[in-house]
Amino acid sequence: MSTKSPQKADILRPIQNTSTKYFVLAGVAGLAFTLFFIGWLYQLYEGMVVTGLSDWGTGGGVTWGLYIGAFIWWVGIAHGGIILSAAVRLLGMERYMPVARLAELLTIAGLSAAGFYIVVHLGRPDRMVTSIITHYHITIHASPLVWDVTVITAYFVLTATYLALTLRYDVTRLRGELPDHFGPIYKLLTIGYSEKEDEIVQRMVWWLALAIIIMAPLLLHGGVIPWLFALIPSMPGWFGAVQGPQFLTIALTSAISGVIFLSYAFRWAYDWDHIITDDIFRGLLLWLGFFSLLFLWLQLQQMVTGTFFAPIDEEYVTFATLSHPIYLFSMGLVAGVLAFIFAQTIRPSLFTKLRAVACGLAILTATLLEKILFVVEGLMYPTMSIYAATPGDYFPSFIEIASIIGTIGMVVLIFLTVAKIVPVVELHAIEHLQEKQHHEREHEPATHDD
Repeated sequence: MSTKSPQKADILRPIQNTSTKYFVLAGVAGLAFTLFFIGWLYQLYEGMVVTGLSDWGTGGGVTWGLYIGAFIWWVGIAHGGIILSAAVRLLGMERYMPVARLAELLTIAGLSAAGFYIVVHLGRPDRMVTSIITHYHITIHASPLVWDVTVITAYFVLTATYLALTLRYDVTRLRGELPDHFGPIYKLLTIGYSEKEDEIVQRMVWWLALAIIIMAPLLLHGGVIPWLFALIPSMPGWFGAVQGPQFLTIALTSAISGVIFLSYAFRWAYDWDHIITDDIFRGLLLWLGFFSLLFLWLQLQQMVTGTFFAPIDEEYVTFATLSHPIYLFSMGLVAGVLAFIFAQTIRPSLFTKLRAVACGLAILTATLLEKILFVVEGLMYPTMSIYAATPGDYFPSFIEIASIIGTIGMVVLIFLTVAKIVPVVELHAIEHLQEKQHHEREHEPATHDD
């Protein structure tokens, strides 16, 4: 364990220092996003026909596929990220304070990627204006999808406010060491700031965290988004009360995995082993194991009720899912991660940070594949399908697959940009670590030489 004392200079390092690795990563991420952007422009020119999607009855297939599956995945990561940060503040989990802002930024980046998928899947971006904004008073009563857009927009505003409030403290105290060319941004963030507001802001952030924790199961990834699927009885693969808690566990496992990956990346890049400690990775792994167990249990509940004397349509889609290689692979990944986490709690020597990152990447892969399959299977096996004899199937096109790589590149670019403007670790976290070290030194037993 590192004995270095955390300093303000540590969290300023990403802002003040730019290495070759930074430019290489930015170049790769930019290339990935550009590749998808070109594919999207081609889709705008030729139409949705260039994707693997199709209308029911026109060669088989489905109307929703990878785009909607990836949209749910990104929304889950985003919602889970802010839930983690809110839990840290609300429950006083000071151990995880150094990664709380990374979780908040993951929410902003994840919602940006999810929102981009809505625009891409519309086919024509102008429909955001003609179908939603100008007719909002009509669509809000007739289309559950507009509830989705409403909740995500509200969540983005709430998270941005939450983040901006905590940044005011940091920017004010570090302003002399921050780059002048971002001065207008810092001025905007700290408008009307005075030290008297610090206590008020802390209370506001606490109440915002409480609101987020309450909203998560009621309106966010445990509410509106699974309701869009679970309330359609003609789609047996979607219908059922289990979807809400299942979506929520997927969100939390994905978000914890994302935070593990980001924490490792920043620790490795900026020598933050004394800030983002091994203890944080161990704790995150335990939480990942807990929510992975819940995820598998809810999957088991769904599969058992779908196979044991279930209605014919429910049994049909359940067996189709259970026999699909993608489902078996994704569940195998989650089970493998859970087995490793259980083993390393019994034998701590098995723990390494790279293994923690590998667990995170495995969970992210599993949840993405599961969500895509969930969307596709739900549409492939509806009750009383009038297109059952129509030949054809769905397989994602190159443009759809490129969208995954492109949005990951987009999220990476967001983090690289933000890390050059504001600290990605809170100053409060550094101050808390300093106080903790000082307290430990004061209580160390004194040694005397005779």
